[in-house]
Amino acid sequence: MTRIVLADDQALIRGGLKALIAATPGLEVVGEAADGEAAVRIVRGSTPDIVLMDIRMPGIDGLEATRRITADPALDATRVLVLTTFEIDEYVFEALRAGASGSLLKDEEPVEILRAIDVVARGEALLSPSVTRRVVETFATGPARPAPALDELTEREREVVALAGTGLSNHEIAERLVISPATARTHVSRAMLKLGARDRAQLVVFAYESGLVAPGLGVRPRT
Repeated sequence: MTRIVLADDQALIRGGLKALIAATPGLEVVGEAADGEAAVRIVRGSTPDIVLMDIRMPGIDGLEATRRITADPALDATRVLVLTTFEIDEYVFEALRAGASGSLLKDEEPVEILRAIDVVARGEALLSPSVTRRVVETFATGPARPAPALDELTEREREVVALAGTGLSNHEIAERLVISPATARTHVSRAMLKLGARDRAQLVVFAYESGLVAPGLGVRPRT
């Protein structure tokens, strides 16, 4: 059973999501919150698998609530999926930096919402092409950020992280590097462990911050 907490200041949004989840076998809502403080408190008390987190809420916003949740060792298995009004919401990337596993439009079709929950529950990142492009734009036009160290990664792991940063799945990475999907998955897992990444969304952030992926969704050539 996948246990879910809903955090949104709009009762109508929470009600719609709750009805959808209640009608889906294998999913259950274990808590609701209308602001960031309540979201953190309820998540700590219920340790859900997934949090559907609105970004704009009274008190502390969804970004700060996400930071507190993902920084709590007791909530290491909890994944946050941020809810946005627009797919290229200016705060989406900051949510990923804060530890969110992906983003989801509030007016998405029910089948896509359920798919998103399933993807994130499996520990994968939910990043649409437009959100990935937004990440590129952030680094292409924004101020320079400290680059994470790459010393811990092998050359192959760097290649895998770079490809994951462009949104490729394990299967697609395997095809690109002419290796088996199982080997690609192993490289991804080892890279996540070395970098302390919670999931693939964090790998995407790392890939851009470290310069492994160049603006334009192109992997930087090896030197």
